[in-house]
Amino acid sequence: MIPAISGAINALGAGGVGSVGSLGSAGTVGGAAGATSGQGFGGALTNALNSMETTQATATSASQGLATGTISDPTQAITAVENASLSMDLAAQVRDKLVSAENTIFQTQV
Repeated sequence: MIPAISGAINALGAGGVGSVGSLGSAGTVGGAAGATSGQGFGGALTNALNSMETTQATATSASQGLATGTISDPTQAITAVENASLSMDLAAQVRDKLVSAENTIFQTQV
């Protein structure tokens, strides 16, 4: 699995994507957001961005290694660059969905 995607999914916790969770005894909702050690959605985004940054750094070093001849197998560099490209595409799609959701909320009549 692509590291940025698996990092984002793992950051959501054992509840997984779309998990509602259960109502705790103190009236708090457990599940996907509660499984991130109290970090919530912001922590999940931070972990995903850190994973994307690591993927980008790996792609940069792999492409430099290919250019300098230190990497003998070009498929490693191509795979690293494609993983970085896919993680950046995923981040852009998530950003677009968040902006769209924010606009929808702001346009909601009360």
